[in-house]
Formats: sequence, structure tokens, C-alpha cells
Amino acid sequence: MAHALDGSGPAILRNSELDAEAVRAARVDLAACFRMAARLGMHEGICNHFSYVVPGRDDLFLVNPYGWAFSEITASRLLVCDFKGNVVAGDGVPEATAFYIHARMHLNKPRAKAAFHTHMPNATALAMLEGPPLAWAGQSALKFYGRTLVDEDYNGLALDESEGDRIAASIGDADIVFMKNHGVMVVGASIAEAWDDLYYLERAAEAQRLAMGTGRKLKPVTPEIAARTYAQMREGDRESAKLHLESIKRILTREEPDFMH
Repeated sequence: MAHALDGSGPAILRNSELDAEAVRAARVDLAACFRMAARLGMHEGICNHFSYVVPGRDDLFLVNPYGWAFSEITASRLLVCDFKGNVVAGDGVPEATAFYIHARMHLNKPRAKAAFHTHMPNATALAMLEGPPLAWAGQSALKFYGRTLVDEDYNGLALDESEGDRIAASIGDADIVFMKNHGVMVVGASIAEAWDDLYYLERAAEAQRLAMGTGRKLKPVTPEIAARTYAQMREGDRESAKLHLESIKRILTREEPDFMH
């Protein structure tokens, strides 16, 4: 299901070129997201990927190496890649679709500093259905009201730049893309915001799936209430996301401290 990407030769990444403290913090934050996603069943084997543009370097991004499960990711295990397919720091290579999806997303959508792609079960289940994935019937879903897009054009594995470009173009101004017959992509201005959206998207999808499973008709809220609730939620979203990630790091520091290594 996954393919390794053969880099065309690593460039040299000099520590003096980067803010070491900021890069270290980004590595720890991203590693925490991988570990918690694994705990919550939001991963799929070795096939899903999270990435983040290296602080101070818009031409480089952090991403997980091919062949390692989310539960095995540590801060130091993350790769630094450029947009040409080269691994400029770290051991290993990215999974091919990780490179083509994430590199083109970061290159074409500068606002997407973080890009999280998963086949998490509940959101992916909704992406397999005809019609709009979210019904706007649950409060958690309203966090995403007006922020989602559906990519209807599944074309198989993303193994070239053109498919990566197509996926990046499809996102428009949205933060969440339901990739029909595939999975989801969440982008954000920070690791914390991308994680917060990914987490609550899966919770919203789970609640909707459970409600649909009763066989009874869903009761969506009105567009007016949905828009108002969305605005209320977004007022504190950035701070809430930051606190959410900090809580995860505290839990992992107690229970899986090796994630920071």
C-alpha cells in the first residue's frame, strides 16, 4: 500500500542556518501528535503522514520516515526534506505519497504550515459516502462549518507531482479536505491547530456515524445557528489548540517520554 521515495541525493543542512530551539520544539510537538494519534487509532499501519514546514525555512519540511509506525516516531526520527525529494537531515526516506502530497501542499499553499493526512476510520468512512460528509448535526462538527471541502476526484495513489498539485489546488481556502474514497487532509498555521482540528474532526465523524447507525433521521441545526456557533468556537480556537497540545505532551512525558528523544 505504500511506496518509498528514493531521494536524488541529500543536500547539506547546516545547524547555523536554522533556529535550533524552534526546530527542536517543532520536532517535539510533531512527535507528540504522532504518538497520540497512534493511541487514538487515527493511524493506518505505516501509510499515513504528518508534516510541518521547518521554522525559518519555507523550502524545507519535517515529515515521518517510511517504514515507521506512528507509535515509533520520536522527535529525532523525523526527516527534513526539501521540495525536490531530497532528505537533507535524518535517516531514511519519506513514503512516496507523503512527499508528493505534502511537498506540493506546502509549496502551493504557504498558509499550510502543517499538513496532516490520515485514513482515520470515522472521517474516512464519511468520505466513502455519496454527498456531503458532515451533516452539521452535532456541536463538534460545527467547529468545521464553512471550513471543509470535498475532493471528489480520486485518482489512485499520489505518485507524481501532478497529483500532488491537484490535491493542493483542490483545497482552495478550506482547512479540511475530505478526499473521497481515500481519507482526509487537515492543514493549519501551526502544529497545534492542525492537531486540534484532526482530533475533533474524527470525534465529530464518530458521533455522526453512531447517530446514523441508529437508523433514525439526523436533525441538523439551521445554517444560522451553525454559522453563529462556528464563530463562537473560532474565537478561542487558537489558544484552545495550544492548550490541547500542551496537555498531550504532559501525558506523553509521563507515560511515553521517549517521544522527545
